[in-house]
Amino acid sequence: MPIQSKTVVFITGAFVSNSCWDEWQTYFRSKGYSTIAPPWPYKDASVEELRGRHPHHDKELALLTLNELVEYHIAIIKSLPEKPIVIGHSYGGLLTQIMVNRGITAAGVAIHSVPPQGVFAYEFSFLKAGWKSLGLFTSIEETYMMSFEDWQYAFVNGMPLEQQRAAYESLTIPESKTIARDALTRAAYVDFEKPHPPLLFTAGDTDHIMPAHLNQRNYKAYKNNGSVLDYHLDINRNHYILGLPTWQEDADYILDWLARN
Repeated sequence: MPIQSKTVVFITGAFVSNSCWDEWQTYFRSKGYSTIAPPWPYKDASVEELRGRHPHHDKELALLTLNELVEYHIAIIKSLPEKPIVIGHSYGGLLTQIMVNRGITAAGVAIHSVPPQGVFAYEFSFLKAGWKSLGLFTSIEETYMMSFEDWQYAFVNGMPLEQQRAAYESLTIPESKTIARDALTRAAYVDFEKPHPPLLFTAGDTDHIMPAHLNQRNYKAYKNNGSVLDYHLDINRNHYILGLPTWQEDADYILDWLARN
């Protein structure tokens, strides 16, 4: 039976503006869905303005916690006229898993997702791409801004330099180190044994920061309890999957999955 909801909440990941969903929103609306892609708290501003606050003038963002971020998205979801389909990328994938686990969604799609607590990430590329965001030995009251060099490795590896630079300038914003650290704590807990709405994981074979092996372990952590649970590996996809030339193909796969459940 196809999923009946026609409401989609796109949940943005860390390090980037929610404008990463602009084309996805337009496309899903053309398919009959009502969509929103809310900015994270303290990120409802332009890329230029947010960068201008970094690192000393955005303490509220710097101290944003995962628990606050979860409650923020729960409030948005519960304000909608129906249980939505939630689609999240990266850290937004972790939030998607939490929302699905809470039973407040019609379905969930976790795109190249940050894993919940209990799924150990040991891949070198994950550690290399993400460790700086923890801000060890730096002030927790200051935001973290990914450098272009780190962006090249973590998000846009394999792309032409001009495209890497354009993506960085248009999307990359300061981030909370607290949020990065909270992904390693109980705040990121998911009950893998609990029955849940349909949930799809997608992974990319060239993703450095969320490598496919890590996504697969995340998927396999869920117990077989009769809930719909699927995993899909995309070929030639890095972490910048939402903005690659193949984004519409990936959106179509998700739409087809929603239709066939």
